[in-house]
Formats: sequence, structure tokens, C-alpha cells
Amino acid sequence: MPHDIGYVDNTSQLAHYAMLEQIRDFAADNGWTVLRYDTAPDNRELILKGAGYSGEEEIFVGFRTYQNAAADYYNLCAAGFTGYVPGNPFDSQPGAMLSGIPCHNQRVDYWLTLNPQRIVLGMKVGTPVYELGYAGKYLPYARPSQYPYPLAVGGMLNGTPATRFSDTGHSMPFRGGANMRVLFNDGVWHQPDCWPYANPWLAGATTQERDSNDNYALNNIALSSDTLGDLGELDGVAHITGFDNATENTLVIGGETWVVLQDAWRTGFNDYVALRMDS
Repeated sequence: MPHDIGYVDNTSQLAHYAMLEQIRDFAADNGWTVLRYDTAPDNRELILKGAGYSGEEEIFVGFRTYQNAAADYYNLCAAGFTGYVPGNPFDSQPGAMLSGIPCHNQRVDYWLTLNPQRIVLGMKVGTPVYELGYAGKYLPYARPSQYPYPLAVGGMLNGTPATRFSDTGHSMPFRGGANMRVLFNDGVWHQPDCWPYANPWLAGATTQERDSNDNYALNNIALSSDTLGDLGELDGVAHITGFDNATENTLVIGGETWVVLQDAWRTGFNDYVALRMDS
């Protein structure tokens, strides 16, 4: 499955609306089924179904807009569901979990990458800051018969609060926190720890990983829980050191292309993530 790097602006519609349309078009062109694309309400809605690597799965994810012109925020949110009911509102779909992603009404540069089981989005907005989202399955440490629907949803916000991109408190989901959730067999959306961002030796305040003779290591982001144990790894998203590194760098590691992005406005050694550009 491919990736798309480009930008949207407010030439024909507000840029966050154009970003939602771009996600729809790119997903539909690359194997995802569009179950809903509703542009009538102010909060425009997109619900998609993926078939997974088996081609026989039903993976339900979505994105929608929410905005307030008076407060000057124009956002997206990523969502995951356990099913789809045509008559239900977006937020009332079965098992809905939502996480906001600050966006903009003006130009947005984006990195969009997908495969049959998940969609990952990076955006550069405003001053600039970098906003990230993940919706779809992750790679579980279990057989499909043991853990058939390992769904993950991560944005920059816990739920869909009225938060503008200029807010200095929001952060990427890959550190763990209330804006990173995984669905377990008990039907509950759990809040996992995310290694290595949770590891004080690899990503601590005073100790950090660095490159080795200009070779950079990718650390798969492993999800775990005190109650559930080790769960699995995110698909195509990895920790990378920020030592002598910079946002928007493109790296070829193991024959795969990765793009480095920062966590919102942050530029410390442990404030970077790498997204695999699927091909």
C-alpha cells in the first residue's frame, strides 16, 4: 500500500475540510471502503472499512472535523469502532473511541500512509507545529484466534476538546497517555504504556539514545499494560532519536523509507517519531 505527501489549503474550502477529503480519496483509491462521507453538517464525517492483510477482515475507522471560528480552531479527530450502523451518528457508532488532532483552516502540509489495516497521518500546521494520528489495527503478540481485533486509536488530544494547534500542552499519542487507546478482548479501550518513550534509559530526561556513526536505529513502539501485560507493536511507527536529527528528514533504513516528525512544537532528543512511508 502507498503513501502520499503533499498539502491542502483553503483555495476551495477550509483546509481541514480539504484534509478530510484527501484522506477519503486516498483511502478509497487504495483498498479501503468508504461507508460514509457526509459533508452536509459543519462537522463533516468520514467512516471507512479496511479488509486487513487477509482481505476478509472488517476494520472500522473514521475521521471527522470539528471547529469553532470564534475560538479559531479547526480540527480533525481520529476514531475507531467495533462496527458500523448507518443510522447512528459518528460519535455513537458501536464502540466509538475518538481522539482530536489540531488542524488549521489554512495551508496544511501532510504525510499520509496506509496499508490494509491502518492509517497514519502527520500534519504541519500553523507556526508550524506537527500533529500526528493513528487509526486501525496494530501488530499483537497473539494469534488472530486469541486477539482478533487489536484496534488502536491515537491523536493529540483526549477526546475532542476545544484545543487550538497553538496550545502548548498537547502531545503525540506515541508517548502513551489518555490520547492513546487500544481495544482489548474485554471490549474496553485501555490506555497503554508506550516503549521506549516510557523507558528512562532510552528516552529519559538525562539519558538518551543517539546515532552510531550516522546510523540511526528505529525502535518499534511496543504497547503494554500493568493489567494486560505486553500487547503488541504499532504498525509502521517507530521511536527515533533526535540527536543530530531534524523534523521532515527522510531516511532509508532496511530498504524502507521513513519520515521523521517532531511532537507538536517540541525539539528535544526524545521528541521525535518516524513514520514508514508504505509502498
